[in-house]
Amino acid sequence: MEGVLLGFGVVLFIVAVGYVAAALLPGKASAMQQGLGPAVYYITNPALMLLLLAETDLGTVAGVYAPVALLTALAAGAVYALGSVVVLRRKAPHAAVGAMASSYVNAGNIGLPIALYAVGSSAPVVSVLLAQLLVVAPLYLSIFAWCSPRPAGAEAAGAVPLWRTVLRSVGNPVTLATLAGAGLSLTGWTPPEVVWTPIGMLGHASIPLLLMMFGMSMRRQRPFTQRGLLPDLVWASFVKLAVMPVAAWAVARFAFGLQGMELLGVVVMAALPTAQNVFLFSSQFRMPSTLARDVSFLSSMLSLPAVLLAVLLLG
Repeated sequence: MEGVLLGFGVVLFIVAVGYVAAALLPGKASAMQQGLGPAVYYITNPALMLLLLAETDLGTVAGVYAPVALLTALAAGAVYALGSVVVLRRKAPHAAVGAMASSYVNAGNIGLPIALYAVGSSAPVVSVLLAQLLVVAPLYLSIFAWCSPRPAGAEAAGAVPLWRTVLRSVGNPVTLATLAGAGLSLTGWTPPEVVWTPIGMLGHASIPLLLMMFGMSMRRQRPFTQRGLLPDLVWASFVKLAVMPVAAWAVARFAFGLQGMELLGVVVMAALPTAQNVFLFSSQFRMPSTLARDVSFLSSMLSLPAVLLAVLLLG
């Protein structure tokens, strides 16, 4: 319990630093975000993924944790899509965005400190990142490309081939760094210290910078502006914070036989909030991104009680 509170405390403190900075420096907050964004995306976050994968036992992660994370994400997305189409009568774009928002975990900047402080291992985080970066994200981006509205003149110009969309979704710096880190882990080779130490310094800077950026964005964010999306928001948040942790517990406990801290780590990862990447992806494909933004915001506010409940029940 103390580890969970400490992990959330660290996260909330750095987010608050970003929020206060944006409030005290409104004229410079946008410039800070624009400067930090590319640095995190192209440098520090890939360095962190390279570091994490290289220092992880991929046999354990790929054999148990990653399949659990993948099956859990697919189950949560399917449950949301079923309710969205059958009960809420939503069309494919709304159902697709809500499904991704219900199943795509913010493991990169919130999951790592929570896992380290609460579980004492980065294996659950690495497994989620592997499943999301290599399978879940390309799957949803392919769905987005299929059901996104075409801009004017797109028919004349020709549609972008699906294979190119999938290739572009996995050919990003984080995924490439993940693959490189997996290669280091499998081969057991460690780069020279003069190279590896700076990479570690850059990677360790990623989480604080990401959290500060999130805090800055919350200063200008105005959630829940579309009242018509309230049923979708409630359903997506319920699936994310209730259905997904239960699905993770069931899959890990009965299909893979996990117990103790291993089981707790899987459930805690599933109870984390929606990643802000869903908003980015949905905006890129001209999908209903407002739903993704609101689910990310609300699940971030309600994730702490969900994680604490998981610890009370399993700890």
